[in-house]
This record gives sequence, C-alpha cells and structure tokens, in this order.
Amino acid sequence: MMINDNIAKVKERIVASCVRAGRNPAEITIVCVSKDRTVEQIKQALVAGLTDIGENRVQEALLKFRHLTPNSQHLTPIRWHMVGHLQTNKVKDAVRIFDLIHSVDTLHLAQEIDKQAAKIGKVQDVLIQVNTAKEPGKFGLSVNQVLSVIQEMAKLKNLRIKGLMTIAPLIDDAEKARPYFRLLRELKETAHNIKTIPYELNILSMGMTNDFEVAIEEGATMIRLGRAIFEG
Repeated sequence: MMINDNIAKVKERIVASCVRAGRNPAEITIVCVSKDRTVEQIKQALVAGLTDIGENRVQEALLKFRHLTPNSQHLTPIRWHMVGHLQTNKVKDAVRIFDLIHSVDTLHLAQEIDKQAAKIGKVQDVLIQVNTAKEPGKFGLSVNQVLSVIQEMAKLKNLRIKGLMTIAPLIDDAEKARPYFRLLRELKETAHNIKTIPYELNILSMGMTNDFEVAIEEGATMIRLGRAIFEG
C-alpha cells in the first residue's frame, strides 16, 4: 500500500502547486522513474493509476518492457519515457520501445534517432535537453544553442520535437531551482515566435522529487518522480 499512498500524497502536492500557480492539475503528467525498481513495484504504481514509466537505461527498459505488456498482464497501456542520457549505439533499441525520448542533446543524436525511426516507419517524439544551469560536465544544449539546433532538427522527417527538458542542480533549497525552470519556459515562449520552428513545444519536462512543486509553478507539464513514489 505504500506506493499507492505515496502517489496519493504526490497528487495532493501537485494540486496545491497548481492552486498557487493558477493552473489545472490535469495539465501535469507524472512520469514514474523506475530505475533500479522491480517489475512488481512498477505494477503497483500502474495499479495506483500511473500510466507513464521513465527509464534511465535502454537495456533495463528492454527487460521490463517484456514483462509489462498490457495484453499479458491485463495492465492499462503504458507510455514509455527515456529520461536518461541516450548513447547513439543504443538508439536502435530505444526507438522500438520508447514513446518519448526526453534527452536529445545533440544534432548528431537527433539524426541517428531519425535514421533508426525511419527504418521501422516511426516518427519518434522527443524533447530537447537544455543545460539551463550551465553546469560543467552535465548533458544538454546550452541556452544559446537551443533555437538554432531545433531549426536544424526540424528538417528531420522521422523526428517530432514535442518540447524541452531540463535537470536543475541538486540543491537542498528547491526555491533556488526556480530560475532554471523559468528559463526553460521562457525558451519555449521565444520559440513560439520563430516561424522556422514548426512545433508547439507544449511539453516542459522539469522537476524531480526534490523540486517538482517549484517546477509546476514555473510551467512544468511533466515531472519525473522516483523516490517520491517508491520511498515517500
């Protein structure tokens, strides 16, 4: 019952955040990050009403994917999210199982996704990862690269950019993450005014267990939660 209770508490916190921001809680999708969690734990989250599962590693996702097919388990359809760094040599498998890849951070990776998706007749939905905090050693495009790179990616026929993603620095005070979330929202708003970007970029994937409430206040539409669901 712990997972069920944790999810109920998360939803209460989402509602409270939306009230503060004047938003509708229905706008927020919880991506349940199941890295290192068992299939049984994931099933409990699904039974509790979650439908979006996020994985950090392609190989781990492949194993879980085989055990969580809706037909064999009487489960509701799952939307699979790749939320970790994606290496180009894993793209072939990734496009076969993931509905949304959150971590596209180079034009080269986008081109490989486009190539592999074309082979199976798929248009792959992706998010562009942005290093809003300018953290050295962290993945993601720099803020001043994003709009020009998106315009290049728009030429790829088997790639569809649905929005932006960022990971705020891991800090104790969630309020200090606010500027990085706000910056991502402002990037989205700027992109809307550029005619050569043919995407709405409606998804803002930002906020994790330690800072998701602030992210919602700044416009997040997807929050990526692991510990809040599985540990409370």
